[in-house]
Amino acid sequence: MPVTPVALAHADDLADFIAASPSSHHAASEVARRLEDAGFVPLDETQPWPSQPGGRFVVVRDGAAIAWVVPTDAAATTPVQVFGAHTDSPGFKLKPQPTTGTKGWLQAAVEIYGGPLLNSWLDRELRLAGRLALADGRVVLADTGPLLRLPQLAIHLDRGANSGLELDKQLQTQPVWGLGDPSSADILAELAASADVDAADIRGYDVVVADSARGAVFGKDDAFFAAGRLDDLASVHAGVVALASLDPSTGTQAAGGPIAVLAAFDHEELGSGSRSGAAGPFLEDVLERMYASLGADPSQRRQAYASSWCLSSDVGHSVHPNYVAKHDPVVQPVLGSGPILKINANQRYATDAVGSSAWSSWCERAGIASQEFVSNNTVACGSTIGPITATRLGLRTVDVGIPILSMHSARELAGVADLHDLTRVAEAFFRG
Repeated sequence: MPVTPVALAHADDLADFIAASPSSHHAASEVARRLEDAGFVPLDETQPWPSQPGGRFVVVRDGAAIAWVVPTDAAATTPVQVFGAHTDSPGFKLKPQPTTGTKGWLQAAVEIYGGPLLNSWLDRELRLAGRLALADGRVVLADTGPLLRLPQLAIHLDRGANSGLELDKQLQTQPVWGLGDPSSADILAELAASADVDAADIRGYDVVVADSARGAVFGKDDAFFAAGRLDDLASVHAGVVALASLDPSTGTQAAGGPIAVLAAFDHEELGSGSRSGAAGPFLEDVLERMYASLGADPSQRRQAYASSWCLSSDVGHSVHPNYVAKHDPVVQPVLGSGPILKINANQRYATDAVGSSAWSSWCERAGIASQEFVSNNTVACGSTIGPITATRLGLRTVDVGIPILSMHSARELAGVADLHDLTRVAEAFFRG
């Protein structure tokens, strides 16, 4: 069944969003930019925040962003509906003293970030992107565009490559970016030039490697969408689009609605333990200040939390047609058949019976189909920000997402229809 023109337009907008978000810092900036265009007001954590309801606000902390809409009739115990996602992806991060090379080649010294599928990064045009901290105290974003490549060894020199290629994580993951003598070249100069600053002014950097190819729709009936960083920019984008759709004056379509919150965290691929990660204080800091502006004392804020929800959205596994035995023999979600409800008996996901029922109601309200995901008992189950948020704040939490293939690859595969459907259910969720 062909996907709708609206879903195709949504996928094209996601491709733009991913292209503008090669690093978590770029993603947080793009979230803020898009929401400012929709009428949201940027807030600075070092400054006082407004006290009146009816606001649409966004605050960025490092590579994370939190945005929210306070309805005009919000009170001290009005609940929140938090749509959570993450801005980082597995890959490579630039090391200190990053310019290296041998035998006339210039290479970039990189460290593995998270758990990428290393082989998927071979033979692609790659870009460097992230933030630069300068001598004058400024922090600027840099993006080189296509600059690097991890060239694979030719089959003539490795006859066993097709029997199982294993890359040495130190020796065989340093991409080339030019020709010459490393002592007379500096990859930081490439980053500085992209940000229009002087390389001599760089005092620190958080820079990652990203695929430079734009996301693309393809396949029979335009069913597929492939791009880098779908884990988890697909969810971040869904949350941004859904939040921007809310009425700017009331926040919801009816009086008495919740406070809608988008929380896009950094460092999920490392366990979320940072000042901008889900295990850190960022969301709690924002919620405390937000409820203080509504006149809430700590007891009233906890009252609000008790009737609040967090929808933790991250990608999950579609059944793989070439590896069916790796999946549960009965529960087998597939691309294009709807977003997934993620379930795990050992609380690797926070979904429970009450959360399952709530998810069903939001999907029904949005008019979309949903699927379930559970792991094969012999395959370890991953986790995400859901259990962390539930543990830290006590919010009732449901883990959901879209099914994909090639998870943690340099370029992942999703269903076009699922991407749009996730946004539709996010809109229904925000409206309470």
